[in-house]
Amino acid sequence: MDKNTLIGFLLIGVVLFAFSWLNQPTPEQVEAQRRYQDSIAQIEHARQLDQSRNDKLPLATAADSLPGESDSARMQRIRSEYDVFADAVIGEEQFTTLENDKVEIRFTNKGGRVYSARLKDYKTHDSLPLILFEGDEALLDFTLVTATNRVVNTAGMYFQAIPGNDPNTLTMRLSAGDGRHLDFTYTLSKDDYMVKMDIKGTGLNGVLSPSTNALDINWEQKIRQQEKGRKFEDQYAAIYYKFVADDVEYLSETKNDSKQLSNRLKWIAYKDKFFSTVLISEDGFEATNLASNLIPEGKFIKECKTTTSVPFDLRGEKTTSLRYFFGPNKYNLLAAYDNDVASADKLELERLVPLGASIFRWINQYFILPLFNFFGNFIGSYGLIIFLLTLLVKIILFPLTYKSYMSSAKMRVLRPQVEEINAKFPGQEKALERQKATMELYSRAGASPMSGCLPMLLQMPILIAMYMFFPSSIELRHESFLWAKDLSTYDAVISWTTNIPLITPYFGNHISLFCLLMTITNIIYTKFNMDQTNTGQQQMPGMKAMMYMMPLMFLVFFNQNASGLSYYYFISTLITIVQTLIFRYTINEDKLLAKLEANKKKPAKKSGFMKRLEDAQRAQQEQLKKQQKGKK
Repeated sequence: MDKNTLIGFLLIGVVLFAFSWLNQPTPEQVEAQRRYQDSIAQIEHARQLDQSRNDKLPLATAADSLPGESDSARMQRIRSEYDVFADAVIGEEQFTTLENDKVEIRFTNKGGRVYSARLKDYKTHDSLPLILFEGDEALLDFTLVTATNRVVNTAGMYFQAIPGNDPNTLTMRLSAGDGRHLDFTYTLSKDDYMVKMDIKGTGLNGVLSPSTNALDINWEQKIRQQEKGRKFEDQYAAIYYKFVADDVEYLSETKNDSKQLSNRLKWIAYKDKFFSTVLISEDGFEATNLASNLIPEGKFIKECKTTTSVPFDLRGEKTTSLRYFFGPNKYNLLAAYDNDVASADKLELERLVPLGASIFRWINQYFILPLFNFFGNFIGSYGLIIFLLTLLVKIILFPLTYKSYMSSAKMRVLRPQVEEINAKFPGQEKALERQKATMELYSRAGASPMSGCLPMLLQMPILIAMYMFFPSSIELRHESFLWAKDLSTYDAVISWTTNIPLITPYFGNHISLFCLLMTITNIIYTKFNMDQTNTGQQQMPGMKAMMYMMPLMFLVFFNQNASGLSYYYFISTLITIVQTLIFRYTINEDKLLAKLEANKKKPAKKSGFMKRLEDAQRAQQEQLKKQQKGKK
């Protein structure tokens, strides 16, 4: 080879090297190619899932022989479709169990996934074992793209079950031949509801696509009906999710809903009223799609679906760590998982317990729950605990109740004078003069219509907090009291099976006794309170009937709700009636009237509110006079 030829080859080599280097893909292009391949994988996976549902066949049907197909042709076809994972397509389903005192978790080698989860300390409403899911009610499937661009799904392949040194450790191994494999290692801690899942590959660098840096996940589960009251259980079932170092949100509980999330998630939960299945990622879930669909009837109430991805080290140097939680929505239990955890890494699983938002949640979290748990340490009857809790709340609210009563008492003793004002300024045309005179009377006597409303408003947050607390308190589940067999659901004393339009969908096919008692006491209190607060002023037409309609509406709203909640409101209203009667017969209204008359002789001191009210009335009078002059 002469000198010129050698120089030519060198120049060609330099040009080729420079061309290759200048045209190599940028990191953005590599990521775009990965997303493209991932989308192909997801589409293929969705197609296989739809086909399996429509044909009612297992996800992987490649192992089945086609008509007239020989064994060798079948194996050749399988190897063509599944590449290095072809040997894992053929197998026999086998089960392995890990359990402790809390849960029994069964695993299947088909897909290397959790097959069923049973909670040992709980039963269903009809005393059957409480199983969160079993068999094809749930699916955890990982999509793999091979180096030859074959798309395979772990749900359709058979893993090898390898027991660990610890009896509560199990490794599910998916073989790729020649010592190459993908391991799912499950570890169930002692006396815990949490299962750790570590994913690690060995020798997969040349097996999976070189662009693989994440594993696509398809997670599905149907939520079983576990409680007697399907209507309210359905309203508490939803998909909850937590953003990394951020807040917890959820999909709609009352309708079909879906969301596409680009921000990383820390965990995703398929939540029932009292129990949840939670999937937690140490590194976070990316590019997540969530969907929740209602199931109108049958043994399931909702179907939940998630497609997402988790980081994966193709070289096998780093483990992808997930955690499964199969357990009850018990506040203290869930909050304990954040003990000794940095603020940025807190799971906040206790947000699965719906205690209300903002101030209502604070009341439940820092006041009601500690009291409830304190009484629970010493008292075995939750009916008695609710009674004591109600009594303590009423004692704390006593000053507000007393102030509200005193306000109504002042208005009541001034009623004869108000009636004189009404007689002095009769008719609609003198309404402004009548109102002004009445307000002047109240101001001089030291009474205010608003002073009775403020204490009632201050009590409302506690009443609403209680409404959130009792139906979501798992401590009341299957706890009996008097005739109620389960304080977490309705206490039917009369039931029927006929479907009655407009009644059955909203009221149900039963009558709950605690709800009925609550309604009766509310009607009595409404009648008693209206008599006590009659100030002699004219009321809006229909106001009296509306006041009586409210307790009847409560009867409809609460009839299918937790009997513990109706029992609380019944006891609370009963105590309020007793308090009002004690006030009525211990407060001397003649002395109160004398005090108010003495106030009239003192120099008038107008509050800012009263001054603004009088200014507004004065401006309204001037405007009315101008209108009357204009008409003349």
